[in-house]
Amino acid sequence: MQAPEERLGSFYLGAEYDLASSQRLEKPVHYDARDLTTHAVCVGMTGSGKTGLCIGLLEEAALDKVPVILIDPKGDMTNLLLQFPDLLPENFLPWINEDDARRKGKSSEELAASTAEQWKTGLADWGIAPDRIRQLGQSADYTIYTPGSETGVPVSILGSLAAPPLDFEEHAETIRERIGGTVSALLGLAGIKADPTRSRESILLAGIFEHFWKKGQDLDLAALITSIQNPPMRQVGVFDVNTFYPEKERFELAMAFNSLIASPSFQSWLEGDPLDIDRMLYTAGGKPRHSIFYLAHLSESERMFFVTLLLENILTWTRAQSGTSSLRALLYFDEVFGYLPPVAEPPSKRPLLTLLKQARAFGVGCVLVTQNPVDLDYKGLTNTGTWFIGKLQAERDKQRVLEGLKSAISEAGGSGGSVDYDSIISQLGNRVFLLHNVHEDRPVVFQTRWAMSYLSGPMTRPQIRKLMDPRKAPGEAGPAVATAAAATPAAAAKDAREGGGTLPCGFSPNPPGLDPSMKQVFVPVRFDARAALENHARNSGSLPSVSAEQLVYEPAVIGSASVAFSDRKRAISENRRLVMAAFPSPSSAGTASWEESETLGMAQSSLSGMPDSRAAAFASLPENLSTPRNLAAFGQPFADWLYQHSRFQLTVHPGTGLFRRSGESERDFTIRLQQAARENRDREVDALEKKFEPQLERISEKIRREERELAQDEAEHRSRKTSELVGLGESVLGFFLGRKSTRGIGSALTRRRMTSNAKADIEESTETIEELQREQEKVGAEMQDRVREISARWENPEAALTSEELVPRRSDVSVDFVALGWLPSWRLSVDGPDGATTLTLPAYALADGET
Repeated sequence: MQAPEERLGSFYLGAEYDLASSQRLEKPVHYDARDLTTHAVCVGMTGSGKTGLCIGLLEEAALDKVPVILIDPKGDMTNLLLQFPDLLPENFLPWINEDDARRKGKSSEELAASTAEQWKTGLADWGIAPDRIRQLGQSADYTIYTPGSETGVPVSILGSLAAPPLDFEEHAETIRERIGGTVSALLGLAGIKADPTRSRESILLAGIFEHFWKKGQDLDLAALITSIQNPPMRQVGVFDVNTFYPEKERFELAMAFNSLIASPSFQSWLEGDPLDIDRMLYTAGGKPRHSIFYLAHLSESERMFFVTLLLENILTWTRAQSGTSSLRALLYFDEVFGYLPPVAEPPSKRPLLTLLKQARAFGVGCVLVTQNPVDLDYKGLTNTGTWFIGKLQAERDKQRVLEGLKSAISEAGGSGGSVDYDSIISQLGNRVFLLHNVHEDRPVVFQTRWAMSYLSGPMTRPQIRKLMDPRKAPGEAGPAVATAAAATPAAAAKDAREGGGTLPCGFSPNPPGLDPSMKQVFVPVRFDARAALENHARNSGSLPSVSAEQLVYEPAVIGSASVAFSDRKRAISENRRLVMAAFPSPSSAGTASWEESETLGMAQSSLSGMPDSRAAAFASLPENLSTPRNLAAFGQPFADWLYQHSRFQLTVHPGTGLFRRSGESERDFTIRLQQAARENRDREVDALEKKFEPQLERISEKIRREERELAQDEAEHRSRKTSELVGLGESVLGFFLGRKSTRGIGSALTRRRMTSNAKADIEESTETIEELQREQEKVGAEMQDRVREISARWENPEAALTSEELVPRRSDVSVDFVALGWLPSWRLSVDGPDGATTLTLPAYALADGET
């Protein structure tokens, strides 16, 4: 098969398949990514090929830069990380199952070689080149999370007990739903079966969560246990707490949770990456992620606990997004059995059903996979717009699928009466699926393409560890601290405070006396001596041993001001507040240069009127800072400098008009820009297809008309030929019977002429159809060229970013005050190869971007 045409926003899933001849057709199946916003369900028995189909779909999502969260109870989806562009035997060897090799009578090396050849042949057969595999690996970041285990990347659940970033008054129902799910999950993990609406345990815990979350206060398990023993609310309903749930019985509930968190095995639930959906979907640099949550090692109660927390967090994140018709993100749930049952009400069911009903409005699609459709809630099945149906094992499974299909078709306003789904499903084989999409006119039977990832089967924990160990973020360990540095600074500080330290030249133990009308401020100490030394070591690469330390203050001119920036067209109105320090010249005639000033990383309110208690020495004042009049002279130059140098840097994307908002990180802006680019791409492609649709439809109608005429011409030709043969037979028979007549010869010639005319009509119709088909291909190719141009224009929107500057007016600069300021520094005695030296390091913080 030829390499398929790359189309952003269109997933290459395979090729159409003819059930009658059991042959693959040379017609690629492309699936519109936006159709996943109405969700999908994939059903098929073991061995039907649904894992390969879904891996292929997720590969296409990665190529389209769509982030995905995968729930993987068995471990099949971890195969997404086995991408080998070079397709060499040594790439496959570490993942070869030795038992499989033994059963096949081969060594592991031999099976690796044959597997590499099999993958190379299979991909080539589907027109997939190694470069596409490389592109796949570069398009997304792949991580395997192992909740409750350090095998992969561990996940901390503490964030799930934090108050959601929603206003309680506005989103009370949403928050209470999340509380209900979280409480049910916690009780299930503790082994307590409780009715969420009637049990005392559920009601008490829900009341505790609501009390804290209503105030925006986070909870952790320790605080929850304490609150169970001493509830923060006095009443539950009309009863006081002790009447509703006596203290002795509450203690038993608290003990159940305490035993849980005291277990050494539970500690791994409290460590690792926070359960932050935004971080799970995008890296710090804004790159899409495929986050795989591997759950095969967990017990049933632990799986339900974690899946419920994850779904509740996804639901909260989804509701915080803006509406869109383009695909923003995917939730993929492999083997959903038990989490969305038709009758029971496990904690996972409500958030999952809510996502199926509401997530489409926010561009979040759900893909549910199962072997047995009878195990899925009917309301969940009817909320899915796309069905991938593979080979089924039981007749009841087929009947459940048929019932769900009919409902889905009915919901979409169709009838589906002309398609015999029962017969089609009965004929499906391995890797052959029926695709029913409510957004398309007809169902399609197709064979799945070859997966680019190596399908090795469910991974073991040692294999996951091998994959994830290089990817785990190393700890933020600084340079090794010398033993002396760890021990002596505290003693040195104590000596300095008690007057035991030697004052440096030009310093005194107390601040100089000032005119009472002079305003003076002290910049707060941000770093202790150790932290200041470690900051210095990050730049210098070494951390010396410290024998003594002193906190000293040096004078500067501190200016506090605000600068306003506005842009009516973009609705920008920013007021930037600055605290700056300028350093005076020691000469009496010198002035403080704002050109050499520093922007301090603090608010004006952080400035203090008193020095730090650890202060050991103060530098003497230069004469030009000794009087209020001299100090006031720095005000106007400060305002002039701010007017001339203050600029509001604006990162703008001209194509969308988007700009990076104040306080918005580069990562968040990149994510927002990529989503806007995807939406614009989809709109432009839709408009283009709508523009070409009438022209293509006219050509198609002409082809259909010519095909009808061709069918008539062929029927006429067959009839004329038959008549000609019959006439010829009559003439021959008459000749042998002795009948001689010129009329028979004339009739034969007439019939021959009419047969020739009919044949000429066939040739004419055939030529016309071929000409129309060439015209159709030409118009279609022109449209696809335009589609490729649109896709290329929106593929990397970051490349088109430009920078603009907003400039303030004179009236936009407002100086609050100019004062004498004292900047704290650590004066350290360090041991070096040439003896002791003095190192002075700032103890205050600079604004971001300052050095």
